[in-house]
Amino acid sequence: MAISAKDVMTLRQRTGVGMMECKTALQEADGDMEAAIGLLREKLKGDMEERSDRQASEGVIAIGRNDRSVSMVELLSETDFAARNETFVETAQKIADLVLDGPDGQQEASDAISALVDDLRITIKENISLGRAVRMSGSALGSYLHHDRQSGALVVGEGEFSDALLTGLCQHVVAAVPPMVPAPLAVDESGIRAEVLAEQKSKLEAEARESGKPDSIIEKMIVGKIRKWVADNTLLGQTYIRELDAKKPVSHYLAKGATITSFVRFKIGD
Repeated sequence: MAISAKDVMTLRQRTGVGMMECKTALQEADGDMEAAIGLLREKLKGDMEERSDRQASEGVIAIGRNDRSVSMVELLSETDFAARNETFVETAQKIADLVLDGPDGQQEASDAISALVDDLRITIKENISLGRAVRMSGSALGSYLHHDRQSGALVVGEGEFSDALLTGLCQHVVAAVPPMVPAPLAVDESGIRAEVLAEQKSKLEAEARESGKPDSIIEKMIVGKIRKWVADNTLLGQTYIRELDAKKPVSHYLAKGATITSFVRFKIGD
């Protein structure tokens, strides 16, 4: 059948493949655009598999949300040039929206997401991969994406939260990096892994005993050091970055009965 130049150009724009390859694919697919894309994807599968060995350390973060949940994804590329591509950014957003339809927690690439990534590999001709993807649900949903799309955070809570506080908490999570504030390990002490807490307790106890002070004083020193370490490394205990001069912990800014249930931070390169 005759293939129009318009259809060839449309396929070229959708896939980034050469004009002659697009025309041949359309002829083999009897003019069916989606079937032609499938043929091209299959023919180029070998090239895409070869690219999969290349390191993908650039990329963007994208966030999706609805009334019930928020999602965040990390889409990775070989170069920052590819990551700035409009189609790349749009695809990251489509993936974030698809993740909203999945279960809470970390997610693997679904068939629909894998197809989007494969199409992007064909178009951009780089190793493109889905890094991390997460969905979270709750009655209070906060999200923040930095202007360069290189970092973002989600915060989920229960109870009364203003939109400004939720955004501020997400900004805190993104900005909490040494030396100003350590990246929080958990919402509170209960969320810190037992082995991490045990290691810190052992380290702080050894430091306290090196002081040579009486045991009664050392025990108090150990309790105080552990309490401070926990505060410094948990979201609720950290000094709220948006109000550093006030020197009050994040917990001070929560309304009565409000709780933060979870948070997550993505940064390209972490």
